[in-house]
Amino acid sequence: MDKKSPILDVQGLRKSFGGLEVLKGIDLAVHPQELVFIIGPSGSGKSTLLRCCNRLEEATSGSIWVDGVDVLSRSTDINRLRQRIGMVFQSFNLYPHMTALGNVTLALRKVLKLKRDEADRRGRAALDDVGLRDKVDAYPYQLSGGQQQRVAIARALALEPKIMLFDEPTSALDPELVGGVLNVMRAMRKSGMTMVVVSHEMRFAREAADRVIFMDQGEIVEEGRPAEIFGNAKHQRTRTFLQNVLAG
Repeated sequence: MDKKSPILDVQGLRKSFGGLEVLKGIDLAVHPQELVFIIGPSGSGKSTLLRCCNRLEEATSGSIWVDGVDVLSRSTDINRLRQRIGMVFQSFNLYPHMTALGNVTLALRKVLKLKRDEADRRGRAALDDVGLRDKVDAYPYQLSGGQQQRVAIARALALEPKIMLFDEPTSALDPELVGGVLNVMRAMRKSGMTMVVVSHEMRFAREAADRVIFMDQGEIVEEGRPAEIFGNAKHQRTRTFLQNVLAG
């Protein structure tokens, strides 16, 4: 895939839960090595958009392509596709009876069918990448919330995805633990990882994002470079949201 082609291409995406339309025709293209930050009030559809991108939620209509693969096609091997799409949630979803290394290598062994030595090598490298080289044998209860989230990031990175989706990755963390996770995300951005981030970390959005998207009521209201959105938003809905968030 060349640099000009989107690695994630969403067109006309709609999602309804019963009679409630949560996504109302979303168009979004994310290019290789781009960091796109999605902001907006609770209930605006941000998380649903991410979950539709790897079919954790089934779209009602529209199209989603990731790295040239039709996500919504019935013929698409969804487990194979999810190897290309790393996802990090608010909750860490670690297995409490497994070490950090065990959590990271589980999919490598079960999904990719790697031998234990190779899985361990990749798992240790991923934990090293998130600054947890000395925690490979630690169990989740022995780790802080921030460290657990970094294990979750390492678990996704070990599969060598083409794009990473982050759904409020720091919202469950105590404030003093947020910095470690954001530093890992900064390093990923520097290494060229394509990332779509839903978060209320506005300072991080300002300094790290290539593009900021403001969603409200299931629609993309506006998008632009951080300086444009934070400094000179065109829409009153965007300005009101930012005033409320930044004032808090």
